[in-house]
Amino acid sequence: MTNFNKSKPEIDFYEGQAPTELKIRDLEIGTGEEAQPGQTVEVHYVGVELVSGEEFDSSWSRGESISFPLRGLIAGWQEGIPGMRVGGRRELVIPPHLAYGPAGGGHRLSGKTLIFVIDLLEVS
Repeated sequence: MTNFNKSKPEIDFYEGQAPTELKIRDLEIGTGEEAQPGQTVEVHYVGVELVSGEEFDSSWSRGESISFPLRGLIAGWQEGIPGMRVGGRRELVIPPHLAYGPAGGGHRLSGKTLIFVIDLLEVS
């Protein structure tokens, strides 16, 4: 694992209407290898619900990064991480249809717009 000595990000309250499409914003541009679709990524991340601002998941809170194959993740991550460089920090605002589907879909986050801040540590 690569350690960039970053701390857990704070996610600001989202201003305006919830987006209907994926919003990608680089908070820091990395200088390492660029993530490609289908790769496995090692990340640190925090996720909050857009409306409530409540954190629902965080690798930071568990004290360790996590490695995922991109193809196994929600569509918002599959679309939002490629092009990111190792060492970077990116914010994704993901509408329900690119996250866990419409309300009533059976997942506790169904119907919710989600905000993630992701630190890309490694790609393979």
